[in-house]
Order: sequence, then structure tokens, then C-alpha cells
Amino acid sequence: MKNSAIYEPVIMEQLLQVENLSVAFASGKKNLEVVSGLSFSLRRGEVLALVGESGCGKSASCLALTGLLPSPPAFSTADKILFHTGECVENLNKIPARKLRKIRGGKIAYIFQEPAASLNPVIRIGDQIAEVIALHRPEIKDYKAEIISLLSQVGIPSPETRINSYPHELSGGMQQRVMIAMALAGDPDLLIADEPTTALDVTVQAQILDLIDKIRTEREMAVILISHNLGVVSQLADRIIVMYAGIMVESGSTEDILKRPVHPYTKALISAVPELGRKCGRLNTIPGAVPSPGEFPAGCRFSNRCRFAVNGVCAYKRPEEKNISETHSVSCHLFSETGGEEK
Repeated sequence: MKNSAIYEPVIMEQLLQVENLSVAFASGKKNLEVVSGLSFSLRRGEVLALVGESGCGKSASCLALTGLLPSPPAFSTADKILFHTGECVENLNKIPARKLRKIRGGKIAYIFQEPAASLNPVIRIGDQIAEVIALHRPEIKDYKAEIISLLSQVGIPSPETRINSYPHELSGGMQQRVMIAMALAGDPDLLIADEPTTALDVTVQAQILDLIDKIRTEREMAVILISHNLGVVSQLADRIIVMYAGIMVESGSTEDILKRPVHPYTKALISAVPELGRKCGRLNTIPGAVPSPGEFPAGCRFSNRCRFAVNGVCAYKRPEEKNISETHSVSCHLFSETGGEEK
């Protein structure tokens, strides 16, 4: 009989279900929470974007899904992290570490911000990809042919030659393509891309995003895209979660978020995006900065930067999540009071 704490029924279309995920880091005698009660779901073939400024908990949330945060100093908890492996549904925060390692890098793959820092500088790229195949797809007999095929799929020219290259012999864009090939080597169902276009020029950024979208479509692979750039997100995402200081402040379809934003933080992020051809003076900015963990306001965590904050309410009372529609929700006192009509 299966352990109900590990195996739970979910809708077959659903790939990932996360409920009440929290992440904290030990600091002296205190545990400082950086992610608080994050919940979301993801379907096969869907692209979900996590958006927000640096320090909002986007990367920490995704690293915690598969136990990639070192413990200590990091500690993560969740009511459940259900992942459909194709054979059964695993609760990732309940399964043994050995079993989790099989899923991490195999069924769930990561692309990190800095490919130069993620690739081993003294090992040829072909050998680095081979390590992933050996660990997660031992049934592959001809490693070299598979590696060449993967490099070809991600647009590496002359893959037969490049298989013997070291990372420093490749440009930043090519290094990122190698990282994508390594992620695909495990044949994942979910790809987590953490700022995959950071430090790349605009032309290469577009190529990498097009590549991720192409591979996602061909493989029916789900993607979690972490970004602070709404321009990047608008091209790729089906749904968006806006995070601020470790909490979800608004979530919805890409159209909901970009065309019908409700939370003041979401509106501020959108207004700060430069538009080609728009005649204006200085770019809009959000005053202040994301508070450090341990310094979050007791109520709405955006209250000390929000020009709509209501004295005596926003700073001391945490807003509840409200459903605007079947696809759109927000956590904001102004929405509960005004129906989200604030300007």
C-alpha cells in the first residue's frame, strides 16, 4: 500500500503543485524568513514566470523545490510539493534524498544565471553533458551521438568539433546554449530558468528566449521562468506571479497582469518598463528598496514604498488574497476596499 504522505492523486494535466512553501536562513540566533507561504500550480507545457526585484525570493523558492539550498543555513518547509513524474506523484519534501537526486537534474532541470560560473572550466563540455546522461539516462548507448544531437538542437554550430571545447573557448551566448543542452540531457518535464538572459546582449537574449520556447513546444515541457524583466516575461509566459519581499502579491494570466494589473507594486513595475518610441523625460522608478529579511513590515510588505498605503491598515495588517477572476488574484487592502479601482 502506498504511503499517503508521499503519493497523492492529482489531475493528470497538472505537473507541479506547491502549497505553503516557506524558506528561511539562519542568521545568528534567528531564522530570517525570505519566502512566506508561497502556493502555485503548473501544468504540462505551461510557462510560469516569477517576477520581482532582486531579493524578492524568486530564486530561493525554486531552489527549495528540489532541496538545492544548503541546510543549514537554509531551512524550507511546505505543506506539499507534488510533482508528477509520469509514473506516480511524488511529494518532493517527503521523499528520501537519494530519490530526490534522481528527479533533480532529470525530471526537473535548472538553467542558472551565469553559465560561466556553472560550467566546470577544466572539463570539456561534451564530458560535462555526458555526466548528466550517465546519471539520468543510463539506457543511452551512444553518448557521443546523443551529445552531438543535443548541441545541434540548441543551435551550437559544428557540434562534432565543439564537443571537445572548454567553456572559456565559447562566447557567453554559446555557454548558455551548452547549459540548456545539459538541462535537456536528462529529458526533463520541467525546466527552471533563472534569469537565463542575464549579461547577454539584446540579440543573443532574443535567440535564447526563442530557443527555450521552441524546445518547450517540441517537448511539451513546462517552464518556470525567473526574471525581473517584464519585457522578457511578456514574450514567453502563459501566467505570471508577481513576488515582493518573499510573498506573492498578484498572480494571473500574462494578459491579466500586463493589461489589467491591480496591485500598486505590479503597476509600478509595469510603469518602470521603457517603451520604444514613448516620449518622456525621466523613467519611472519605485522609491526605496526591498526591505531585508527581518525588517519586513508587519502588514503589507510593500506598504513603506506604496503611495496608496492607508495609515493604520497597510503597515500593520497583512492583506488576504482575493480572487478577481478565475485566473487573477491579488493581496492588497485597496482591492478589498475599492474593488481594485485605485489609480
